[in-house]
Amino acid sequence: MTSTAESQRKSRSANRRTRPLAREVVVEALPPFWQNDSRLLILGSFPSSRSRQAGFYYANPRNRFWQVLAAIFAVPLPQDEAAQRELLRRQRIALWDVVASCEISGSSDSSIQAARANDLRPLLAAAPISRICLNGGTAARLYRQQVYPVLQREALCLPSTSAANAAWSLERLVAAWRGIVE
Repeated sequence: MTSTAESQRKSRSANRRTRPLAREVVVEALPPFWQNDSRLLILGSFPSSRSRQAGFYYANPRNRFWQVLAAIFAVPLPQDEAAQRELLRRQRIALWDVVASCEISGSSDSSIQAARANDLRPLLAAAPISRICLNGGTAARLYRQQVYPVLQREALCLPSTSAANAAWSLERLVAAWRGIVE
């Protein structure tokens, strides 16, 4: 027989495990990174909490985005934001997200609700973007639902570089992402 104190402790522990994370309403995500000669636009779903905190894309070191780009373009892995921006500039890559605002728990794409898409038209009018690529299934789904009906532009869906996509090794990601190079 268990004591009352132990029963209460087990009950509190079970509640912590089943209690959902607090939902956060993020009104303004990150601005797009682009330049006048950007030719490729890579869209994620929504920035992770670490990226929102850092103020730039793919700030979580467990995300393999920068490793994939470094491998594709045969350049050293960028070690800081300045080097990341330089890599994007040299390769004429623009970054943004499909979602402008949403309700989200932490950084979990599966928790995104009430998503409102970014209006990509001003960016596409300002830069000669010839190709749009989507980083992961959530970005692809939201693009198809909210952006494609407005733009009528096809986009290439690529496997997510997130650490949560553990089924894809770095080598498999690099092979799949080679398609961004025209």
